[in-house]
Amino acid sequence: MPVLRTPALTSGRRPLTALLTAALLLGAAVGAVTTATAAHADEPGWTAEPAAGGAGPARPYFYLSGPAGTVLEDRLALTNSSDRERTVTLRGADAYNTADGALAVRPAEPPAAEGRSGTARGAGSWISFGTATTVRIPPRTRAVVPFTVTVPPASPPGDHPAAVIAAEDGREAGVRVHLRVAGPTLAALTVEDVSVRGGGARAVVAYTLVNRGNVALVPELALRAEGLFGEVPGRTARALPVELLPGQRVSLTEPWPGAPVLDDVDLTLTVTAPGAAPATAGTSARFVPWGIAARTGAGLLGLGGVALAALLLVRKRRTRGGGPADEEPVPGGKRAPEHELTGASR
Repeated sequence: MPVLRTPALTSGRRPLTALLTAALLLGAAVGAVTTATAAHADEPGWTAEPAAGGAGPARPYFYLSGPAGTVLEDRLALTNSSDRERTVTLRGADAYNTADGALAVRPAEPPAAEGRSGTARGAGSWISFGTATTVRIPPRTRAVVPFTVTVPPASPPGDHPAAVIAAEDGREAGVRVHLRVAGPTLAALTVEDVSVRGGGARAVVAYTLVNRGNVALVPELALRAEGLFGEVPGRTARALPVELLPGQRVSLTEPWPGAPVLDDVDLTLTVTAPGAAPATAGTSARFVPWGIAARTGAGLLGLGGVALAALLLVRKRRTRGGGPADEEPVPGGKRAPEHELTGASR
């Protein structure tokens, strides 16, 4: 009859290794449980969103429209998914978008403070929850809270950004309110302060967009570059990940991987948005590989200087020799500025 034998341990290291392995596994398991418990404890336990209208799909934000002097109505849904009662405070707030498109709101201030500071009250002050500014939500319960938006009679037409804010124990959740007052609308956009930073594959184009109309805009950007020897790869039109609210000014940068290593370039930025006339602005940039020349020796450094002189000479001949870049004389002997900044609107 065969006898099962356990192999003899040759040293005391194996049981020690097994013991350490078991301890590590146990520690990892305890850490996982602790992390899961902490994550569960950090869960907000409640959400705020627009109440669904009938059998339609869920709404990501509120959209309200009407003439000045009217009262608009909608409903906010608060869902308590936790096992304890929640006390949520509700208010309206003026809203704006950050450069990356995130919703930002002004902090809550008492009316007296706003009056003393002279701060103009925006569409957030038009929102009212009546007596339901504080709502107690039982565990595992969904509460629907109505609110009104009273549009003042003298409100100008166009978009008025606002938000509904729900807060509890220092945590706030905001829901956008896209409010449009009926009347003539104007979509107008300008691009300003264009400049080029860096060079080669790391080059970026810096610029500023300004919404000069009374409606929100989602712009598209195209970049065209013309060098001494022809067109340089730019950027085809693409939608920017930003929504410009009326009166908003935002500074952005655009990667330009097609920037040349050695050239003298005229750059034109064109920004468009639905309903708005195209806005353009331009600048010039010289690209000389000083870094490469310095790393490869004084001879190439001198070559870089010669290249720069050649660029300046070619540009001088191009602008004076009847080419497409001719400049008209200006009374008084002054030359027209090299960088022209234009913005079209209607």
